[in-house]
Amino acid sequence: PLSGARLDSPASGGSGPRGSRERRCAGGHVTPRRGRGRSRRRGAGGAMSRRERSPGGAVEAGEDAAAALAEPDGPERCPSLLPWDRFSAWLHCVCVVGFDLELGQAVEVIYPPHSKLTDKEKTNICYLSFPDSNSGCLGDTQFCFRFRRSPGRKVSLCCFLDQLDRDLPVYLKKDPAYYYGYVYFRQVRDKSLKRGYFQKSLVFISKLPYVHLFRTMLKQVAPEYFEKSEAFLEAVCSDVDRWPPPIPGKILHLPVMGIIMKLRIPTYRDKPGTTPIVQNMHQADAQVSMALPTVHEVDLFRCFCPVFFHIQMLWELVLLGEPLVVMAPSPSESSETVLALVSCISPLKYCSDFRPYFTIHDSEFKEYTTRTQAPPSVILGVTNPFFAKTLQHWPHIIRIGDIKLPGEVPKQVKVKKLKNLKTLDSKPGVYTSYKPYLNKDEEIIKQLQKGVQQKRPTEAQSVILRRYFLELTESFIIPLERYVASLMPLQKCISPWKSPPPLRQFSQDDFMKTLEKAGPQLTSGLKGDWIGLYRHFLKSPNFDGWFRSRQKEMTQKLEALHLEVLCNENLVFWSQKHTEVETVDLVLKLKNKLLQADREQLPVKTDTLKKLQTHINDIILALPDDLQDILLKTGTT
Repeated sequence: PLSGARLDSPASGGSGPRGSRERRCAGGHVTPRRGRGRSRRRGAGGAMSRRERSPGGAVEAGEDAAAALAEPDGPERCPSLLPWDRFSAWLHCVCVVGFDLELGQAVEVIYPPHSKLTDKEKTNICYLSFPDSNSGCLGDTQFCFRFRRSPGRKVSLCCFLDQLDRDLPVYLKKDPAYYYGYVYFRQVRDKSLKRGYFQKSLVFISKLPYVHLFRTMLKQVAPEYFEKSEAFLEAVCSDVDRWPPPIPGKILHLPVMGIIMKLRIPTYRDKPGTTPIVQNMHQADAQVSMALPTVHEVDLFRCFCPVFFHIQMLWELVLLGEPLVVMAPSPSESSETVLALVSCISPLKYCSDFRPYFTIHDSEFKEYTTRTQAPPSVILGVTNPFFAKTLQHWPHIIRIGDIKLPGEVPKQVKVKKLKNLKTLDSKPGVYTSYKPYLNKDEEIIKQLQKGVQQKRPTEAQSVILRRYFLELTESFIIPLERYVASLMPLQKCISPWKSPPPLRQFSQDDFMKTLEKAGPQLTSGLKGDWIGLYRHFLKSPNFDGWFRSRQKEMTQKLEALHLEVLCNENLVFWSQKHTEVETVDLVLKLKNKLLQADREQLPVKTDTLKKLQTHINDIILALPDDLQDILLKTGTT
């Protein structure tokens, strides 16, 4: 009955040989370079090859593909697995951006060659991969950026990759509308070049927000790439194409150019604030070159050091989705600070747009800097002095100097008025007229100051700060979680013969009434206008994103409970008491229920699905032969 399920191959294009390359400029022109062999081409419209699957469909297909990717001989065992599918699970492509005297910044190499990027995407990558000229980044610089994918592009992930995404914490889930760019930029004097400088960036483009992983990897491979050039890049990509899939919760060993990185991707089941330590404990780990303590976290304390005394106010601004701009001397500082801000409300997901590094050439520049409407809910990281004038109408501006670890206790920096911010040379600080809802927590300031005095390692300071933010966010969100859980209908209200009852509507007034007895005061000692903070939050994009996610989870839970109730009924007996038309209608509805459970990955036990399938088969076998033939062949939508 479920034989209509298919497995879509990833949209990573054909299986072009690793020897073929293309030179691409910012304008999108492509000139073929030396190549060995011929790339496999796809049909018009980029149609994907598909393979019919047996009953059980997408789930089995996903498990097969995941198993195939995880095994060294995977491609031989799984015909649907194409070359570069393993690579595509981690990276979209690798780009080399150089400076051309005629073209300016230009994409010199895209690897693998079949990787699809639109002209607009290439242009964004070109400008975002180089620091602004005023940054004066001599030597090697690492940073990251985030940009919109072009609309209308086909998103076709292998279903097993979708399943992996479901196992991630909400703040690590991929956003299909955006790519991340991880950059290693080198600028050194070279008298042999007309400009007198060698300027080039190696850039990893990925949908994954694994900042620390790709930063670590670039640090290992980029310097060697600049020495050995393209053959080395091919070898790096070939190594990534042998990696296991990014399965959350498993210890992964990722080899690249003689180094083995050992890491673990978090799952939604992990207790917030805990990171299972990845250690080299077994003899088999003798080859592990480095164990990564995290795949996504930045050095929180180092990033917040310049605005040390305002961390609680910044937490409120991020929680409420307020427009924020970070003005920094270099892309490294701007990108790390923006990522630190976004992460400070974890485990809540920051649901608005954020740009770790934003330039005047960005395709959204006009949209985000217009004065004809209020500034959007977005966090921008900028380095160009031009932004001091362009964004001076923004309500909250963070100005930071060079980020250095303090050797002494940071000095108190007052919140400054916006009118005092005239240029990017203004003093570091937070420029805003915002008045925090909550009273300042002096304890966390004293604790971190003491750590500085005692020369506590920055990693330990970051752990303290991350725990503080986590406890603050959880104290805020627990009352909301508790109230939203009460909107779920009682199990006794679920009938097998009716659609599942809807969730009760969210009422702001009803929620506010719960705060007196079950508010944040149960878990937090902080005083202040919590009610005002909640009222403001309920109007924010972060609340909207959080509530939609909860609604979806609870609706799926209702559907799963409905399936269980159906399984406990004697459906064959029911069918014998009703007409053939009613029985056929029931069979079709039950088939749709099974497909829905598969398609939406409902939280249903496998035994329940098998039991329901048995019910369907028993009902069909009790019908006349002609109806049996039709119903056994009939799929559902």
